[in-house]
Amino acid sequence: MIAKKNLHKFEDKSRILLQAKEYICLSPHANLKYYISNYSITFPEKDTFTNNYTVIPCGCSTINIEFKGNDLIASLDGPSTKPYIMESLDDQVLMLVTIEFKPAGLYIFTGIDQSQLADQTIDFEKVNPTLNKLIIDIVRNTQSIKEIIEGFDNLLMQNICAIYHPLLKSILKKIFGNSGNTSVKNLAEEIHYSERQLNRIFQQYVGVSAKAFLRLVRINQAFKLLKKPYNSLTFVSDFTGFHDLSHFIRDFKLVSGVTPQEYQNNMSAFYNNITKF
Repeated sequence: MIAKKNLHKFEDKSRILLQAKEYICLSPHANLKYYISNYSITFPEKDTFTNNYTVIPCGCSTINIEFKGNDLIASLDGPSTKPYIMESLDDQVLMLVTIEFKPAGLYIFTGIDQSQLADQTIDFEKVNPTLNKLIIDIVRNTQSIKEIIEGFDNLLMQNICAIYHPLLKSILKKIFGNSGNTSVKNLAEEIHYSERQLNRIFQQYVGVSAKAFLRLVRINQAFKLLKKPYNSLTFVSDFTGFHDLSHFIRDFKLVSGVTPQEYQNNMSAFYNNITKF
């Protein structure tokens, strides 16, 4: 198994997204970038996860592999639709490895209706016992960062077991290209489907309704814009396609649990991974 000293011995700089003394965040293989946001490896220190971040939902899933003593345990956080508090890790967790998926990314490896997993934390062995064992074996048996991410790459590319609805990729591409600034009605009309049919697609593959997902994308874009102090609330509201400021504030609070102003006053207490879109 890898040791903390290995974090700074990884030579492929093109794959490093973020790096600090106790963690490294890496991009997946190019063939997986539509499905996987990143891999990360963390050796928690006393203050690594003590800020009680509010994690902003983005409709994405994460596999977490924790090393406690001699045990490796994998859990799955299903597609997120609600904000949650990232509390401190158990002091016994010596290493945390994560595989973070993009929206709908988990479906391709499980074939499970994602609405069944939304906002749940589940023992990954109950979701996919074979993949669970293989992931844990990679973490247990690798000695370097290079080995672990190549192991994940190869394993995931070999375990694509389901296919998307033929129109889903183009639908998501349009949504991300517009930062969610469109409507369910417009999306449905473009693909000649009813809004009910479109929502069924989103529930199955993404885990949330089309309307809820558009809201998540727009508000995550708003979080990105609000990090820049010169962007006013009115500008951000207009840019993300809200009809008026009151509707923007309402949807922002619905997704994040706070108003835009409260977020701006305490930005360090929030986390949103904009690389997932």
